[in-house]
Amino acid sequence: MNPVRVGVDLGGTKVLAGVVDGAGRVVRRSREDTRSEDVRSMVEGVRRVVADVADDAPVSGIGVAVAGFVDITQSRVLVAPNLGLVDVPLRRMLEDAIGAPVTLENDSNAAGWGEFRYGAARGRDECLVVTVGTGVGAGLILDGRLRRGATGVAGEVGHLPAERGGLLCGCGRHGCLEQYASGSALVRNTRHLLDERGPETVALLDRVDRDVATLTGSDVTDAAQDGDRFARGQLAVIGSWLGEVLAGLITVLDLDTVVVGGGVAEAGSLLLEPAERALNASLVQRPGMTRVRVIPAELGTDAGIIGAADLARSAVHQ
Repeated sequence: MNPVRVGVDLGGTKVLAGVVDGAGRVVRRSREDTRSEDVRSMVEGVRRVVADVADDAPVSGIGVAVAGFVDITQSRVLVAPNLGLVDVPLRRMLEDAIGAPVTLENDSNAAGWGEFRYGAARGRDECLVVTVGTGVGAGLILDGRLRRGATGVAGEVGHLPAERGGLLCGCGRHGCLEQYASGSALVRNTRHLLDERGPETVALLDRVDRDVATLTGSDVTDAAQDGDRFARGQLAVIGSWLGEVLAGLITVLDLDTVVVGGGVAEAGSLLLEPAERALNASLVQRPGMTRVRVIPAELGTDAGIIGAADLARSAVHQ
């Protein structure tokens, strides 16, 4: 039986695993809910889904994408708030439990690498791949390499300053981008405006039976795609914040493309077009400069699994 490579997406509510073939396709999958913040239970959950998806085939390498900060040696999770992890030697623990080499990576980095290798950014040497979900993260590819920075936590664009003295962020600072351009921000802002119950909000209120507390980001996106002008306006606000703040990174790095994925990006052009307009409007114009494109990711929720598995392959062959 041929060896398989497995990608794992370890999140706050679930662990997903997939066998990924040489073309970047997920050919088998397994899922288990994350039942405990106890790290040993979490490790055992990863072991189970890997064993299930491998289906008795030998495992040549496992890439694990974690929703948290991973150190520069890719051996420890420094902080993962949604998993309750602080300075945990997760790579060693997983290798001891599973008996196969493990590559540990931040989830946004893994998703960015997946899009670079097999998705919307393939064929490019430089690209920024931004994930807009509950928070905002990014994977940065320069000269065909994933850049992790001096301490391993490059790409945390969600904590770029968006507004001086602005909204309090979970990191303890004020005015971070993800307080203005994330799925959480979309829901919070829309609920606040729905509470005012102006005439333009009636259609969206009817979608949630006038129970504002039940509104989700998907409700806003669905309404916007059905033509609701109020919902479209909320997505445009999120896109504009994203584009304006990312313009600083584009100015420094001279990139010509930003790929955007994550749950909020399912809104497509309703999010991406305002982001592209705001980004280009915020750039210093110079001779020979071309318009920076903001394009949708292609791999969807598989991006982290595919990227993690490919990073594991690269680690094995180094």
